[in-house]
Amino acid sequence: MKLTDLDSSRPLESIRERLENTDRPRIALALSSAIVAFLVVSPMFWLFWQATTVEPTRAYDLLVSSQTARITINSIALMVLVTVFSILLGVPLAILTTRTDLPYPRLWTIVAALPLVIPSYIGAIAFAGMFGPGGEVDTLLGTTIPRIDGLSGAILIITLYTYPYVFLTTRAALLSMDDSLVDAARTLNASPFEAFRRVTFPQIRPGIAAGALLAALYAVSDFGTPAFMQADVFTSTIYWEFSGFAVEYAALLALQLIAIVAIVLVIEAGIGRDEDVSGGAGKGATIRLGRWKWPAMGFVSLIGVLTLVVPVAIFTNWLFRSEGDPIPSLEFQWEFAFNSVYLALLAALVACLFALPVAYYSGRSNSLLSRILERATYVGFAVPGVVIGLALVFLGTRTLPSFYREGVALLVFAYVVRFLPQAVGTVRSSVLQIDDKTIEAARTLNAGWFETFRRVTLPLITPGLIAGGVLVFLTTMKELPVTLMLQPVGMDTLVSIIWGAQDALAYRYAAVPALLLVVISGFSMLVLLRQEDV
Repeated sequence: MKLTDLDSSRPLESIRERLENTDRPRIALALSSAIVAFLVVSPMFWLFWQATTVEPTRAYDLLVSSQTARITINSIALMVLVTVFSILLGVPLAILTTRTDLPYPRLWTIVAALPLVIPSYIGAIAFAGMFGPGGEVDTLLGTTIPRIDGLSGAILIITLYTYPYVFLTTRAALLSMDDSLVDAARTLNASPFEAFRRVTFPQIRPGIAAGALLAALYAVSDFGTPAFMQADVFTSTIYWEFSGFAVEYAALLALQLIAIVAIVLVIEAGIGRDEDVSGGAGKGATIRLGRWKWPAMGFVSLIGVLTLVVPVAIFTNWLFRSEGDPIPSLEFQWEFAFNSVYLALLAALVACLFALPVAYYSGRSNSLLSRILERATYVGFAVPGVVIGLALVFLGTRTLPSFYREGVALLVFAYVVRFLPQAVGTVRSSVLQIDDKTIEAARTLNAGWFETFRRVTLPLITPGLIAGGVLVFLTTMKELPVTLMLQPVGMDTLVSIIWGAQDALAYRYAAVPALLLVVISGFSMLVLLRQEDV
């Protein structure tokens, strides 16, 4: 009896140990992910708290003022028009590079995608210094020309640097769709336009909607371009009100901006995910451009010249000019580049540490809790940077004064809140590619959970972890509003010098920092190309 009892108890003890070994890591992951999600969402609590301190009567007066109405109309117009123009540019370019006999499609794909990795405010400061009021063209010609400034200038510049969102997502949809459906429509005597409208468009609509969402969110959250173009929109006005110590009005405007972002997300959710794109069954008929081949190449080349060649040429020209009185505080020093790299490295490291539990828990679990915690980390990416900066200013001044303007902790935290989804997305993709049998094999060899993670899982997800860190590093280097609002006193960076040069209308001092950012931004294209074979 005793031997039987011992034999029968061993399976029970084995099951109990297995459950404990399984539940403990899962609980630890869930708890770690919840802490990260709470930290990412916490700045919004401070923003809402600050808004509730405004007296209801004063809040109403501020919200219904003519200035607020003008800012709202301008911001919505900027977002809508940039989205429309991005679609009008991105969709034809995607079709040209995937469905036609355009020569050298890989080259033109890279040319069409490159503007995405350059900050739009780099283009804005170049065009403002060249074509804006009192710019190079005005000085050279001595006459009035159509100027690139104000709301129309902001729409133009942001469109030129955000249409690649639509281009890349539409292109991916075109490459994954079943071309035989289009061929079948053509055999039924459908015209090319009719085949596109009834067959191709329904299948690529989710891709267009995804790119349009990114373009809309970028347009409504962009700070540098509207500020440089002197356009009265939410982001620039929030910063000016914050700089003028009108924090109550800035907080209320920030809440309105968040509401617009939420509405955009809801609209996209309703129109962008109701079609199933079938996997491609082979390449269908190629559209012959004929005599339109050269105009098509000229069209793509013109966009490349406007977005890449013109800004680089303008900054290079400023690099060798020394007009006006010198401004010592804006003279380029390698310390500025070191500060930018230092802050970006810290942000990348912390973001990867934060991303590990969230991405691993989400990738290894299909529970509702894991999905909620993962989506919570995307809040900072959807909310404009100027709003994140404003919320953390409230946190720093009211609760953590020792961190505010005295150290880099709050600034690095703001970067992590802003760009954590880039690391979470790449790491989660790597986690999803891990074969469960590999993990089970390690566990059958009596390896503990931590030992399995260290020796098996971590090496497999390291490429995704590195890619996410690189993306966070590159985007942190270019982040403008958060840097301006939270950087420690005396710790100038490349973007703060660009801002100072534009503010002083001493554009030559922006040349070296801008060219460095363009070179650094180019490396992000290498990361993108590694993620997708273009």
